[in-house]
Amino acid sequence: MADPSSYRPKPGEIPDTPGVYRFRDEHRRVIYVGKAKSLRQRLASYFQDLANLHPRTRTMVTTAASVEWTVVSTEVEALQLEYSWIKEYDPRFNVKYRDDKSYPYLAVTMNEEFPRVQVMRGQKKKGVRYFGPYGHAWAIRDTVDLLLRVFPVRTCSAGVFKNATRTGRPCLLGYIGKCSAPCVDRISPDDHWDLADEFCDFMAGRTGTYLRRLERQMADAAEEMEYERAARLRDDIGALKKAMEKSAVVLADATDADLIAVAEDELEAAVQIFHVRGGRVRGQRGWVTDKVEEITTGALVEHALQQLYGEETGDAVPKEVLVPALPDPVEPVQQWLTDRRGSGVSLRIPQRGDKKALMETVQRNAQQALVLHKTKRASDLTTRSRALEEIAEALDLDSAPLRIECYDISHLQGDDVVASMVVFEDGLARKSEYRRFQIKGRAGDTQLWHGNGQDDVRSMHEVVTRRFRRYLADKERTGEWVDESGTDGGEAGGDVPPTDGPALKDEDGRPKRFAYPPQLIVVDGGRPQVAAAQRALDELGIDDIAVCGLAKRLEEVWLPREDDPVVLPRTSEGLYLLQRVRDEAHRFAITYQRTKRAKRFRSSPLDDVPGLGETRKQALIKHFGSVKKLRSATIDQICEVPGIGRKTAETVAVALAAATPAAPAVNTATGEIIDDEDGAPETTADAPGEPVTAGTPDERRGQER
Repeated sequence: MADPSSYRPKPGEIPDTPGVYRFRDEHRRVIYVGKAKSLRQRLASYFQDLANLHPRTRTMVTTAASVEWTVVSTEVEALQLEYSWIKEYDPRFNVKYRDDKSYPYLAVTMNEEFPRVQVMRGQKKKGVRYFGPYGHAWAIRDTVDLLLRVFPVRTCSAGVFKNATRTGRPCLLGYIGKCSAPCVDRISPDDHWDLADEFCDFMAGRTGTYLRRLERQMADAAEEMEYERAARLRDDIGALKKAMEKSAVVLADATDADLIAVAEDELEAAVQIFHVRGGRVRGQRGWVTDKVEEITTGALVEHALQQLYGEETGDAVPKEVLVPALPDPVEPVQQWLTDRRGSGVSLRIPQRGDKKALMETVQRNAQQALVLHKTKRASDLTTRSRALEEIAEALDLDSAPLRIECYDISHLQGDDVVASMVVFEDGLARKSEYRRFQIKGRAGDTQLWHGNGQDDVRSMHEVVTRRFRRYLADKERTGEWVDESGTDGGEAGGDVPPTDGPALKDEDGRPKRFAYPPQLIVVDGGRPQVAAAQRALDELGIDDIAVCGLAKRLEEVWLPREDDPVVLPRTSEGLYLLQRVRDEAHRFAITYQRTKRAKRFRSSPLDDVPGLGETRKQALIKHFGSVKKLRSATIDQICEVPGIGRKTAETVAVALAAATPAAPAVNTATGEIIDDEDGAPETTADAPGEPVTAGTPDERRGQER
């Protein structure tokens, strides 16, 4: 490990100009390439106290043995040189996107005498027009099969073409009308080239011209009573429309754009790109990368743009590129794209309308790609075994933890506090064993919850205590690892089985709760949460279950009674498994918390009125306009509602009188109290609807844990 001060440039040596720099290791291999608007300021940021650097940056500067730089005139030149050096040196600490598959393109070889339509992968060739990429090669073949009725372009290989020319007999496609058979001179080279050019125009989105022309020819044939020809043209029109339906219109203004979305976690990022041409999605592709340096979403987008357009020119770079975050600064990147296209390129974040909706779809694809990538890694038996062994070694366990339980606490500003327990056995999720908890708080504790760290710690202590107190009670009752269903449960605050997996059943047909003890407990949090879980086990006298915590900020593993965390290598399969366990517990907890919050806000005092069904509840609300006005109504006024008798009206009046009026809603923009005297439905616990909560939607999401 090198000391960065040993190769730090002397003061004044580094110029205060744009440029590109390279860090090399002791073997002179380039390990990192970067660009900077000011080389002096950027390089100075690497040579500071190591404790202030991000762990990945710290690893890079201690691995390096020297640094060198090249001065350029503009930031655009720096961007171009950075891309060239990354391609040339393949530095280990740079973001490197890798395709999750080799994407096929529909290619038309316009550089040949007789252009050919075919599926192509790999490096693009000069003089060939490409359409796509497509997710699957069969999607290309289905599209081509439909279009060959109207554009019978050659699709055969060079060998088949030469053999047909030699024998004077076309292939099968030539006999059935799906090839114009230039091999036997049924069409001249110029006419065949024009036919291929029309095929390309149609694929590029200029479809209206050909459809109108065919419809006009069909009408003329019908007028001349050439019904067979008219029928063929009708079938051709149907084939074109079917091919067009395969790529539905997503942008009504016939935009040419690429939409880029990024899904990321602490260690990896997935990028998805939708290629929209003529308002239709013409292709899709995706990448996954290791985050080997501290990097923002905007920087990930910048690297994706370099990967996507580094070898492209002209129309291959669209007029619009829509991204989730802009590079900083954005001007050099936008100028670089403009130079590659040869005309203006708009690089921006969509704010509203169809483009924003489509960006949300691309974002979901990116998120699913990241989850799928992690799942594929975790599904391999060898990988799972190695992950469990790495965890056992890092935590100094006697054996691999074949059963892992993870706990997470979720709440919104201290309300609806819940917890989750997820179970992984042999490195795979066991959803039937998942459990949910409503946090009750200690008996006699009147302190309000405020959503601070101590509340999370107390909640963690409670949930671990409840889980293992039940386990000990079952063990004491049966004398073996067999569980009987407990007494407290359901929505009253007990331990709730999940609804997204079949629960295990005991002999009485009731769901089993906690049949087996884990070898390892993982908590979502750092030292305080780990200490709370360990204290709960100590109080119960359990000393054969290991405990650890995974902190989100730096992915550090905390152990009880240890002052320093365990830092697993970034590429560790054990760290991947712990992350998946932690993320699944967080997902399960926050889903349950949101469900409970929505259910609470949808509740109404009318729900407790016996014999009052949904139809008559809606009739009451519709008649009076709100629960508040219904509460102030007399029994005779309630009886005026169709279907409501006097006895029911008396019951409703008693129920509403017993209910506590809700606090008034507040307009968060003006601060005024919102009165519903105008008949608007109340957005409180008395009536269905989402409550008025202080803060913007983004702020409220930030308050949710």
